[in-house]
Amino acid sequence: MVVAGGGDNGGGGGNCCMKWWQHNRNHCYHQHHYNHNSNSSGNSNSASGGGGGGGRVVAAGFVFCLVCFVINGLIAVLYGWLILTPPVSLNERKGLPWLGCQEDNEGSWAIGVFFGQSPFSLKPIETTEIWRNESAAWPVANPVITCASASDSGFPSNFVADPFLYVQGDVFYLFYETKNSFTMQGDIGVAKSIDKGATWQQLGIALDEEWHLSYPYVFNYLGQVYMMPESSQKGELRLYRVTNFPLEWELDRVIMKKPLIDSFIIDHNGEYWLFGSEHNSFGTTNGRLEIWYSSSPLGPWKPHKKNPIYNTYRNFGARNGGRPFRYNGNLYRIGQDCGETYGRRVRIFKVEVLSRVDYKEVEVPFPFEESSKGRNAWNGARYHHLDVQQLKSGEWVGVMDGDRVPSGDSVHRFLLGCASVAAVSGLILFVGVLLGAVNCIIPLNWCADYSGKRSDTFIAWERANVFSSKLRRVFSRLNRVPSFLRSWIKPNTFAGRSVLTLIFALGVVLSCTGVTFIYGGSGAEEPYSWKGQFSQFTLLTMTYDARLWNLKMFVNHYSRCASVKEILVVWNKGIPPKVSDLNSAVPVRIRVEDLNSLNNRFKVDPLIKTRAVLELDDDIMMSCDDVERGFMLWRQHPDRIVGFYPRYVDGSRLEYSGEKYARKNKGYNMILTGAAFMDSQVAFERYWSEQAKPGREVVDKYFNCEDVLMNFLYANASSSKTVEYVRPAWAIDTSKLSSAAISRDTNVHYKIRSECLRKFSDMYGSMSGRRWEFDSRKDRWDV
Repeated sequence: MVVAGGGDNGGGGGNCCMKWWQHNRNHCYHQHHYNHNSNSSGNSNSASGGGGGGGRVVAAGFVFCLVCFVINGLIAVLYGWLILTPPVSLNERKGLPWLGCQEDNEGSWAIGVFFGQSPFSLKPIETTEIWRNESAAWPVANPVITCASASDSGFPSNFVADPFLYVQGDVFYLFYETKNSFTMQGDIGVAKSIDKGATWQQLGIALDEEWHLSYPYVFNYLGQVYMMPESSQKGELRLYRVTNFPLEWELDRVIMKKPLIDSFIIDHNGEYWLFGSEHNSFGTTNGRLEIWYSSSPLGPWKPHKKNPIYNTYRNFGARNGGRPFRYNGNLYRIGQDCGETYGRRVRIFKVEVLSRVDYKEVEVPFPFEESSKGRNAWNGARYHHLDVQQLKSGEWVGVMDGDRVPSGDSVHRFLLGCASVAAVSGLILFVGVLLGAVNCIIPLNWCADYSGKRSDTFIAWERANVFSSKLRRVFSRLNRVPSFLRSWIKPNTFAGRSVLTLIFALGVVLSCTGVTFIYGGSGAEEPYSWKGQFSQFTLLTMTYDARLWNLKMFVNHYSRCASVKEILVVWNKGIPPKVSDLNSAVPVRIRVEDLNSLNNRFKVDPLIKTRAVLELDDDIMMSCDDVERGFMLWRQHPDRIVGFYPRYVDGSRLEYSGEKYARKNKGYNMILTGAAFMDSQVAFERYWSEQAKPGREVVDKYFNCEDVLMNFLYANASSSKTVEYVRPAWAIDTSKLSSAAISRDTNVHYKIRSECLRKFSDMYGSMSGRRWEFDSRKDRWDV
């Protein structure tokens, strides 16, 4: 690209090498002549003729483009720093070695556990309210196994998928594919659970070959355990036999010299049937299904008469998606729906006819409730594998994998980001041409009247190639556009400045969009695991009729945070809304109170099914990631109040002040419960104890200070640290946007709270001697 600036202040300032050469036949020659002679004259910074000094001309266009690029780049960097920069790096976020859980174009698959009274009524493990013990932050929530689980156990993994369950008595063994972060190929991992899938012990790698392995179909035959993983890279279907369960296996035999994927063996009507899809390079893998039969799972195998059963057109379930199962005397096959994207969902097919000469199946409804949280849910984008089995108790258990991003997401985002950056570049050059700062945007030897040296090969190509002449004509017509549009963007007119402002704004949007796609990740806000486990909490807010618009925005946003199980709305005054009026991704419960009291916030509520409760004022908006960080820290310290607004109470001063005072004193000893996690049982029972009754009366008297009282009650109950601070990346007080606020006058508000401090100190003891410094934890979330 040749870039040249023009000092022309008139209509011809946008001249280009290809600009309708009838009007400017010598421009390209002059430009080349100057470039040729500048070296011989020894003065490359001076020129004559042709629109001013050539060095200054080139520099003007270059400087214009450079300045525009720098301005857009700085804005994009600022945007990325303010909006997209996570509080910690990805690996620190997951608590992993630096190689684990790297972004992978195949996805971020994880594994969850489900229970039900039938295979058609499966619910996630969190609905069973399984608690590990009374001192930890539970109940357990899906996913129960992730790349973090594997990586923390010593074998770095990018994702885990294709789970198969093997049950021995009350012990669950889970075999699954784990993508090795070093070799970038699939290995077979195995984990063990003795508490119905609530917690898992990673045992290690069960099978590792020099080629990719996945889909570890494990089954028992004549008291012997076999595994038939997918080995299509090897070009054959292999059967392994266990020698020391569950980690040691040896090759028993090669079942078939075919690159089959996602295969299983089923015993039906006295014969064994092998189902699989043949891997090929013609794009029919996901739509192909073939069957073989034998008198033994060890073979030999004969092809079905109608092979392939499905071919090319059955992307919506032809490829197997897990172990087949029997229910009420019927056989069901699980297939993958790959029509929208690879592994979008599973479908269930009832096998009506399976014989040597015929096969027929029909799809049946699979009432699996997909998450409404989108990419914030661990399986919000897709789920493509299910293994379901009936336990001795009659209950059904299923293991399913899920992903929060579609196939090829990282490449797709990168391409979109690059396209946005390219669009910004094109926009800058276009504006430069219109303003006359850029006079030439194509190579000189493409000019019609270019008189410089050209090779014989190039001249021959140019004469013979029709493309060359067509390209010149296209650029010639484009070069007339600046003359037509230049009048629209004259900087000395209001219309011109408006158009330039609009173009600048478009450039900023494109720059930020490019940064978002390239640097901003998948758009998902993931939960943080604690000791390899996830959990959920109840979000509780208190409001009244004048703040309904706040509530709608509040519910719409926070219900989509990954760890929110339920939203409880404490309705203090007025006619409550209908639940259907609120756009929520989780259940919403509205608890209507008879008395308008701030004490209602902490009422003991037996309907709360989680130990953790996030008390959050309905006028506070922050990112889901900030909420998830607070929840992870609370799970480490469930005996404390963990929140986002620190305060410091000087035991001798007893005057209420904002966060600036705490920063000035380099420490805090209170956390506002208007945005804090706490133990719902401990905190609420403590607040409604007989000891707290005088304090509750103060709260009702002043219609204020309920959060201050809770801090005093925690401090009075323990001599150790009772509060933890997490600094949010950003937080917005939406009450400032309306007139519906309880405490609009800050001075009066602080005066009342200072009076509360004095009264609570008399009742429950002073806060003196309590101060915890900022930036005292390794996570540095309290900076």
